[in-house]
Amino acid sequence: MIPQDYHIHTNFSADAKPSMAEMCERAIALGIPEICFTEHADFTPGDFCSYYFKPDAYFQEIERCRAIYGDRLTIRAGAEMGESHLFPYETELLMDEYPFDFIIGSLHWVRDELVLSREYFEKRSKHEAYQRYFEELLVMVRVGGFDVVGHFDVVKRYGYDVYGPFDPHEHEEIIREVLKACVEVGIGLEVNTSTLRRPVNEPSPSLPILRWYRELGGDIVTLGSDAHELEHVGYALQDMVELVKAAGFERIAVFENRQARFVPI
Repeated sequence: MIPQDYHIHTNFSADAKPSMAEMCERAIALGIPEICFTEHADFTPGDFCSYYFKPDAYFQEIERCRAIYGDRLTIRAGAEMGESHLFPYETELLMDEYPFDFIIGSLHWVRDELVLSREYFEKRSKHEAYQRYFEELLVMVRVGGFDVVGHFDVVKRYGYDVYGPFDPHEHEEIIREVLKACVEVGIGLEVNTSTLRRPVNEPSPSLPILRWYRELGGDIVTLGSDAHELEHVGYALQDMVELVKAAGFERIAVFENRQARFVPI
């Protein structure tokens, strides 16, 4: 059983086409009991999704889908905030004005460079490319304001094409520092299967990072497919339940009104 899919995009994100209703029907067909629509909420200049998100229309559609599917599917309202530490005013305004259940904090840009492209890696050494990302992630976590870090080591997605497999042990010191900051401010990790669908062929984060987070006292974990297409809803999340167990967790988090409660796995 897939207990949740807490990272789904619809046509309220600039890079996705399916409707909420289509995603709901797909989740119901797969037997997933709870989902969260985490649309891109970005303000970074140059980002494809910058200022695309329309929260009023989003929440109207959430309520419509809850009325239709709510007896078969728990539908949470969420957002994937990009580089929220750089846009505190915009982020706080959005969070204060709308009744979100769950917020993912994601880092797609390091300063003015997109890490989801080969160009970021081709101009620098492997060590520098990854170190810069995790240093920026540390700043973002310390500022906080979100519930989980999205795809914690997503930097490996295109780094793989340039350097080959990513070994977190080569950056263990800075990664542990980020994870310690997560624990201190009560931020969790999502286990994201989008990187599992790509040549890197492993989830984000991988098992060693999940184990380090658990060792440091972390206890908030969610599962998400990062689906932008219907066929990716729930992708490999059954396997991620076993991965989370292997890392030492006995439960996952579900969110309502930004408050976590825990479900045994």
